[in-house]
Amino acid sequence: MSAVPLPAPAPAAIGGRLVICLGLSQLVGWGTMHYLIGVFGTPIARELGWSASFVQSGFSLALVVMGLVSAPVGRWINRRGGRFPMMLGCWIGAAGCLLLATLHAAAQYLVAWALLGLAMRLALYDAAFAALARLGGAASKRAMSQVTLFGGLASTVFWPLGHALAQGLGWRGALGAYALFLLGCSLLHRALPREAGGAAEADAPADAAAASAGAAAPAAATATDTGLYALIVVLTLAMQTGIAAHFIGLLHGFGWDAATAVTLSTLLGLGQLAGRSWVVASGHRIDAIRLNVLPCALLAAAFAVGLVAGTHLAGAAAFALLYGGGNGIATITRGAMPLRLFDPAQYGRIVGRLLRPAFLLSAAAPVALAATLEHVGQAGTLGVGLAASVALLVAAGVLTRRHPPPPAGPR
Repeated sequence: MSAVPLPAPAPAAIGGRLVICLGLSQLVGWGTMHYLIGVFGTPIARELGWSASFVQSGFSLALVVMGLVSAPVGRWINRRGGRFPMMLGCWIGAAGCLLLATLHAAAQYLVAWALLGLAMRLALYDAAFAALARLGGAASKRAMSQVTLFGGLASTVFWPLGHALAQGLGWRGALGAYALFLLGCSLLHRALPREAGGAAEADAPADAAAASAGAAAPAAATATDTGLYALIVVLTLAMQTGIAAHFIGLLHGFGWDAATAVTLSTLLGLGQLAGRSWVVASGHRIDAIRLNVLPCALLAAAFAVGLVAGTHLAGAAAFALLYGGGNGIATITRGAMPLRLFDPAQYGRIVGRLLRPAFLLSAAAPVALAATLEHVGQAGTLGVGLAASVALLVAAGVLTRRHPPPPAGPR
């Protein structure tokens, strides 16, 4: 990791058209693949007579596949840019949706989710971040933030859309429509250049290349830096996956009825959008390593508030908003910190390798959290979340001390 980096193409400008196209692709990709199980899991289980745990195991398998292919996908994007890999991800995702739409056997179900796991690694945030880093170098941080704004709306758009399609077309017809969405979404990646580091977009600001050239070059990352970043990624991804699977259940555990819990759960999305909007508006000026302290602190505050005041309406609402804000900003800092820690030209290769254990552990997170709830209860589970958040905060603080912010300048 500390070796002299290989020569790389000069960073190109990242224009508004590219950000919008990648953002829309994340909206569709997250909505049709990652949030698919939340919409169609119950009707699939009901029609085919499968247990809820088996249906959920498909999504866990997808996360395992994401972990297994993470390193080679990262190397591929690092060498060739994101245009074809991300288009291919949409095509494979469409094939996975079509397999689910024609579902009759358990083996077919698992194959479909294996395809969706490969598709998600090729097409979602981590691929987009690597493509932007390869294209824009250290100046791509704000573009990453802007892209996540679109993806943050995926559940807001596709949960109701998926339910509406299922009511009108049946869940099989709705999944066929999802496949069509993904095929159309693949065309959005034509906004990426054929080769990373190619010519700047026509609508790019004239000073973007200069901003990229003026960004501070990262120092060689030590084993300690790499280990701290890997710890942060593992804990945040495992927490995101586990909490997402049980968030409404945690709200039930505070004593709220189903209707109130569902209403409170919408505040997670609002908190996520608010946090990311702040980063896009002004937080992007803060060094990514220093900025990462904020989401860790918000996550710790969320669990602390839940422990102390979750049975009160204001406390439960604060828990959802704080967790959403921390989760939303953490997605951005996870993508932006490597621009300071590692050579941006090697972003895809390095981050792809470090994400492997994170995806593998994330696959087990929903089951582990369910077991934690069963054995230590609501308060104990929130305590585990608080402990994990404090560990995140400590790791973020150590990284901040090891990497003072670069001198002020254009970013």
